[in-house]
Amino acid sequence: METKEYIESGILELYVYGLLAETENEEVAAMAKNNPEINDEIIAIEKAIIALSSSFSPFISAENFEKIKEKLELKHAKVVQLEPSRNWSQYVGWAAAIILLVGIGYQYNQLEQTNTQIVTVEATKAKMEKDLNSLQLKSKASETSLAVIRDVNNTVVPLGGQAVAPQSSAKVYWNKETKVVYVDAAGLPEPPEGMVYQVWAIKLNPLTPTSIGLLDNFKVNDQKMFAVDNATDAEAFGITLEPKGGSLTPTMEQLYTLGKV
Repeated sequence: METKEYIESGILELYVYGLLAETENEEVAAMAKNNPEINDEIIAIEKAIIALSSSFSPFISAENFEKIKEKLELKHAKVVQLEPSRNWSQYVGWAAAIILLVGIGYQYNQLEQTNTQIVTVEATKAKMEKDLNSLQLKSKASETSLAVIRDVNNTVVPLGGQAVAPQSSAKVYWNKETKVVYVDAAGLPEPPEGMVYQVWAIKLNPLTPTSIGLLDNFKVNDQKMFAVDNATDAEAFGITLEPKGGSLTPTMEQLYTLGKV
């Protein structure tokens, strides 16, 4: 090992601190005896210890300080100028620790970013699934409406607006064989809060109205096509506006549409 590498290895500091084994102490002493540069480095380290001790002198008695100084100077009578210690292993250790901390911080930041991306992807996926379900429901409703309109077995009964709402209109699609009834309520205004449209199948003589259903969820039904209960022997259909939940008999003052079969 070259002299420079030997000095920078940190073994001379351990020698001065008295932390080497006996055989290692003997080896360093022999090297110092035969190599002036190593000897000078040992002296510089000892002087650095004396200087460091002086900086903490308020905490050390004058008597002890002089004893330490005397012991260090007895080994080497020649006084040299203080040179900085070159314990590179200490600096390497600190550098490694800093690099490790930076690496941990980077990995933690990457983990946080990954978790955030996962949450974002899951939220996007959930929204896409919700939108897809909504589109599927709308598509199914459109297919149902189209099938009702195109069914040649359905009797179409136009319902005209009445005194309370002359501009209102509706259509009833009634299959007389299956008795199934669909109501196209696209011509009705949105009912007020707490009110609902009620559909009546009517026999005219004597006048006998029978409720066949409510047009619930009017606002969210984009097609405004509603399936209601089956009707038998109806001679007319009417739609009234009733309190939420419906009524046992129609409120004639709130008769919105009416039409004969």
